[in-house]
Amino acid sequence: MTKIKLVAVDLDDTMLSRESTITRRVKDAVAAVRAAGVYFTISTGRMYPSAARFARELEIDLPLIVYQGALVKNSFSGEVLLYRPLPLAYAREIIKRVREYGYHLNGYLDDRLLVERDSPEGRRYAATSGVELEVVKDLIAILDRDPTKLLVIAEEPQLDRLKADLDPVYRGKVHIVKSKPYFLEFSHINATKGAALAYLAGYFGVHREEIMAIGDSFNDLEMLEYAGVGVVVANAREEIKKIADYVTSQPYGEGVVEALERFVLGHSIHD
Repeated sequence: MTKIKLVAVDLDDTMLSRESTITRRVKDAVAAVRAAGVYFTISTGRMYPSAARFARELEIDLPLIVYQGALVKNSFSGEVLLYRPLPLAYAREIIKRVREYGYHLNGYLDDRLLVERDSPEGRRYAATSGVELEVVKDLIAILDRDPTKLLVIAEEPQLDRLKADLDPVYRGKVHIVKSKPYFLEFSHINATKGAALAYLAGYFGVHREEIMAIGDSFNDLEMLEYAGVGVVVANAREEIKKIADYVTSQPYGEGVVEALERFVLGHSIHD
């Protein structure tokens, strides 16, 4: 088996527990991986400030893949290595279209979370992410340049209809993906976790067969397909499990530990 030199792991419903925390077992496994000289980073749809606090908890001083791959930014120095924002013209069109549906919409600019109305969906998102919610009068007016991405929050059947309506309009122009059953994301056409991981591979001088990616959802597909070893945790949707090289027997962070022990460490960290 090819030696794994770079590991990229999703946060929500993958590395994080059901309570959105990092367990001691995960911390120990990540520390063992780093001690073995393997690059370990986070690859998430979360905002940079939200992801960076977990990275610091794990003592990861590396570039992080955030905003679904729209931004690659160092967890400690804040150095920006890659930024692919959503073109402003498309962003303004999408905001207008989503307004017609009446769904909650998040806008992201300069690591700020922007919404047009104070809603339970927005407050829950901000609380889970550990970031401040900024209510603005007009999202279109405040966006004076390309935003990092847009995110719609609604029930899954509603998002499926919205995606079906907008996919033909923005095919080849905007990347549209569900990151959770109730999150639909709009980003730069090349802002995917897979493209960002390919960038990091070049940055670290690592071949794709030397990379392991671990995820659970649709927004992880490009990353899982790019990596030499694509791992999906046990709690993932069945559609995602079908494309995996390996599906863990354990869910959430326990599944991540299982994959790290099997493919990187070659033994249990408690042996």
